[in-house]
Amino acid sequence: MKKNTFPEDIIDKSFTEILLNNIHDGVYFVDKECKIFFWNVGAKNITGFDFSEVSGKMCSDKMISPVDGSGNNLCTDDCPVQQALSDGMPHALEAYFQHKEGHRFPVSIRAFPILGENGMVIAAVETFNDISPKFIMPQKKNELNKMQLLDPLTEVGNRRFLEIHILSRLEEIKKYRIPFGLLYIDVDNLKDVNDTYGKPAGDQILRTVAQTITNNIRFFDLVGRWNSDEFLVVVLNVDENKLDFVGNKIRLLVEKSHIMVDTEQVRVTISIGATPAMRVDSLETLISRSESLMKRSKWIGRNTVTVKTQLLT
Repeated sequence: MKKNTFPEDIIDKSFTEILLNNIHDGVYFVDKECKIFFWNVGAKNITGFDFSEVSGKMCSDKMISPVDGSGNNLCTDDCPVQQALSDGMPHALEAYFQHKEGHRFPVSIRAFPILGENGMVIAAVETFNDISPKFIMPQKKNELNKMQLLDPLTEVGNRRFLEIHILSRLEEIKKYRIPFGLLYIDVDNLKDVNDTYGKPAGDQILRTVAQTITNNIRFFDLVGRWNSDEFLVVVLNVDENKLDFVGNKIRLLVEKSHIMVDTEQVRVTISIGATPAMRVDSLETLISRSESLMKRSKWIGRNTVTVKTQLLT
């Protein structure tokens, strides 16, 4: 059977680079030591890292540091590129990258070995694309801004935005029994970050937390900033178990995120109170219950999700 090949006088190295730099997916190549020697424009656009920042490094070198949904570091255990280099087979998985600005976002990854003329593995290539939910109406930033429903610092909905949508969801649960739950999220020890590294670092932490939440909920769920260091997430069609799963997923991804202040990594955790809404709830009772659950998470040691339909007395 005739092979599908390109004439060398037509397709050369420069054409390949032009092609790879004009696709939206991220593409990077590593040598046998798993060090990066090519990083396309798509990879820069998705991760925020320029080729000059990654050249000659491994992805774990304070860069994208992929983790799985349980927070496990894939660079040491299940790295698809390292597997492709090792066994000469393609590998695929979904993971969570760290953006240069600090937040975590989900990606779909495929890794392939590159074989030399002798059939031995000489390098590997990984392609990845951002699979964060693409938000639809009414959560487009420009529309929220026009309606004065956008928090300017974190670029998620503000308190009024949350009030409007929670009241709407409460009407739905009363009339149509459409379930939803609430996550009350507080950033742990933000004051310590402000005192140690300055308020700009604290503001960046808030943006990182907000973006990590935004990237890792479904497009029809809602997130907004409730108070200075507190966020609410409205999660539709969930029971206690699913709400606990969503809360812990967000908690793990925030824990595995960091910002850079000079050469130092600065991390925070979050404490979460999670509760399904009930037909008898008002805005005030739902907020109060979820806040009480969040405070219980603080009390038992922070970086925790506490879930309960009603607080035990």
